[in-house]
Amino acid sequence: MAFQASTSSQSLYDRRRHVRVDAERARDVSSTDFPGYYPDEDHSWNLEKFKERFRVKVTRISNRSIEFDLVGVDASIANAFRRILIAEVPTVCIENVYVHNNTSVMVDEVFAHRLGMIPLNVDPALMDMRDSTGQATDRNTLVFRLNVTCTRNKSAPKDATDPAVLYHNAEVLSSHLKWEPAGEQESVFEGKPPAPTNPNIVLVKLRPGQEVDMEMHAVKGVGKDHAKFSPVATASYRTLPLIVLNPRKPVPPHLATKFQKCFLPGVIDVDPLTQKVCVNEENMRKETMSREVLRHPEFEGCVELKRVRDYFLFNIESEGAYAPEYLFPESIKVMRDKIATIRKAALALLSESQGGGGDVEMV
Repeated sequence: MAFQASTSSQSLYDRRRHVRVDAERARDVSSTDFPGYYPDEDHSWNLEKFKERFRVKVTRISNRSIEFDLVGVDASIANAFRRILIAEVPTVCIENVYVHNNTSVMVDEVFAHRLGMIPLNVDPALMDMRDSTGQATDRNTLVFRLNVTCTRNKSAPKDATDPAVLYHNAEVLSSHLKWEPAGEQESVFEGKPPAPTNPNIVLVKLRPGQEVDMEMHAVKGVGKDHAKFSPVATASYRTLPLIVLNPRKPVPPHLATKFQKCFLPGVIDVDPLTQKVCVNEENMRKETMSREVLRHPEFEGCVELKRVRDYFLFNIESEGAYAPEYLFPESIKVMRDKIATIRKAALALLSESQGGGGDVEMV
């Protein structure tokens, strides 16, 4: 089927950008924007053409998450940013736990794991990575202390049953972690002392006589070493859904409501007088491509389902170390460092092939 679309966003309807979604499979999934694919057409990469197509548009932002459109790049690039966000943007988390006393019901190893998963509000740019020696300094290590003892509340009402009323420190919370500055840290973190991003995370429950006394060292790391260092709760994308109606075979008026129910609410509009069907382009991005409409033979040839291969809808949720609007730029920095490393390696190979020593300093 080749449908002609007349809409204001005509560029979305370039068939070369489309992945067709059929009832049982997806078609045209391979990229075609490379030299030699189309005869007599030059598709070599051009910076000016890339600038014309490339676009980043923020569609929603909150304190902890951001949604934006990334347009004009290949799926490999979009996926590279997603993987970098999850595994290679650095954060600061608790790495070493020194237990002086723990008489709670939770064993030391499990407690240490829970402490490591607490997100901290520390800007990773203010700290260095530990070197191969693992030597702790005030430049690469933050020290926290946790010292909590549960006691009875002698002034509690006799009929009270709530542990929070009966006891003092019935729960050990993330707010009980106290930062102990060392060296120049007090001036470096002036105005924003290191602490958990959420002060109300329950770590363990205590009863009278139980106590925890620990020292924790937080270091800078990346998610590919341990998931606790990942700066995002999730980083995902999907390609833009595209619904194309066939003007040569419109949806019969008596089936308009049934056709509308095949999509998410708001995606398809039906004229109350003529029962004419049209696509709401603002809400089209909400469609999940369930392909429900393709199950009904009466709609065969009325509609074509597609996705735009170079139009990505990103959703990123921050764990707190970074504001959500800074996460994607941080992934770009990591990508640029990777490209710089590859460039140096390529220059080393070129130098070696031309008779040089091939010695290029790598970072």
